[in-house]
Formats: sequence, structure tokens, C-alpha cells
Amino acid sequence: MEKPSKVSQPVQEQNLGKQKEENDKVQDWTLQMKQGCPEEASMDQNLMEVEALDRRNIWEPSVYYALGKETFHFAGHDISIRESIDMYGALIWPGAVALCQFLENNQQQLDLMDKAVLEIGAGTGLLSIVASLLGAWVTATDLPEILSNLTFNLLRNTKGRSRYTPQVTALTWGQNLERDFPYPSYHYDYMLAADVVYHHNCHEELLETMRHFCRPGSRTTLLWANKIRFQSDLMFAESFKRSFNTTLLTELPQQEVRIYKATAKE
Repeated sequence: MEKPSKVSQPVQEQNLGKQKEENDKVQDWTLQMKQGCPEEASMDQNLMEVEALDRRNIWEPSVYYALGKETFHFAGHDISIRESIDMYGALIWPGAVALCQFLENNQQQLDLMDKAVLEIGAGTGLLSIVASLLGAWVTATDLPEILSNLTFNLLRNTKGRSRYTPQVTALTWGQNLERDFPYPSYHYDYMLAADVVYHHNCHEELLETMRHFCRPGSRTTLLWANKIRFQSDLMFAESFKRSFNTTLLTELPQQEVRIYKATAKE
């Protein structure tokens, strides 16, 4: 690989200043999203700012902003999660925390012990970690670029604690499902999804993925938790209800989070 050309110090400092400004904007907006305040930022403008992160010249050092470690206590263990603002999948969202709490508090109703569990859009891995600590054999999936941080968090928090070592694999919603996850070779007792519905253009692919794993005859139970942020979230919920037999397990008004249980329509 050719060595990058040397850049004068004033030019480098100028570019670093611009990069830091762009990253600061993304960090501010991401924190607003986590706090449920999307109205405070223009979505189109902020998507442009996120894209600006990819416009670094090769010689520029990557300015990595970490939100620090999030610490939780579930299933009798302290859980430490590494987050960053580099992408949506490297953050903990309210739906994941709510579903973790629900699984812990309702173990008789939803017993994960020795069950095969699939999580889609696993992100930082918090939900998969809790499922593992509750005795499940877990497969955590997400986009390829998410897997490194996901694997780090999973192994860090389950090694020596869980009955089964959680598995991590790439899954892009709606793509190569029959090839990479043929039924019934890949069958799961539970499918978990938390805050997978937000301002993106993959709702149809997400619903297709849910239907692939939770199909008639599979006896798979789908648990979906989501914070309601946009009108598109409500529209997806209606499509979700038409596709599955659904039950609203709980609604948390303060967090604006709903948790659904669903099974395939025969």
C-alpha cells in the first residue's frame, strides 16, 4: 500500500477542525435521537452530516467519538456495553432496554432457558447478552460493519456466565434469506427485535425478514419492542399486525415504547 503523502501542519489542523465540527454535529443529533427529540433536527440535513463522516481523505486521522460505557444490571450480572456514534447500530436504544427488562421480569411467561433465540438488528448486543444470561442459545445478527463491536460486547459479557456461547453472523434484511438461512435448517423458538423501526427505507425488507423466520408451521414467537418516533413507525406497526397474530404485551407511555408478541398466521 502506497504511503500517504505528508500534509503541512496548518492544513492538517484546518481539516481536523472541520472533521471535528462535522462529528460534533452528528454526536449532538444522535443524542437528540436517543432522547426522543427528532423534531429538534432536520432529518435530511442530519443525514447529510452523517454522510460527511465518509468524506475523509486517506491521510486524515479518524476522529472517534465514544459515548462511553453504558452499564446495566440484568439477570444477576453487571453488563458493560461499548457504544460509539459511528452508526445507528453502535448505540443502545430504549426499546432494547425495555425488552431486556420485560424478559427478566416475565421468565415464567417467556422462558428462554435452552431455547434457540435469534436477534435481528442486534446492534450493541445488549438484548442478546440478556437472552444468553437467561439461558438461551443465541444467534445475534446485524450488518457486516456492526459485527466487530457486537462480538466484542457479547463475548465480554457472556464468557463464563452463560450456558451457551452466543453466535454472531451477518444478516442484511431481505437479502439471501433462503440461501443463508434456509428453513427448517435455521429454526428458532424466539425471534427478538428492538428498535429496528426508525427513519430508514428498509421497512419492507424488515417485514420480509420477520416473515421468513416467523412463518406458518415454525412455532416461532416474535418479540418486537420499539419506541414510537415517527408516523412511519405507526404505519409499519399496522403492516406488522396484518402480517402476524399480534398481542400488545405492554406499553410504556413515558418511554413511548410498545412491546408486541407475534406468531405467524396460518
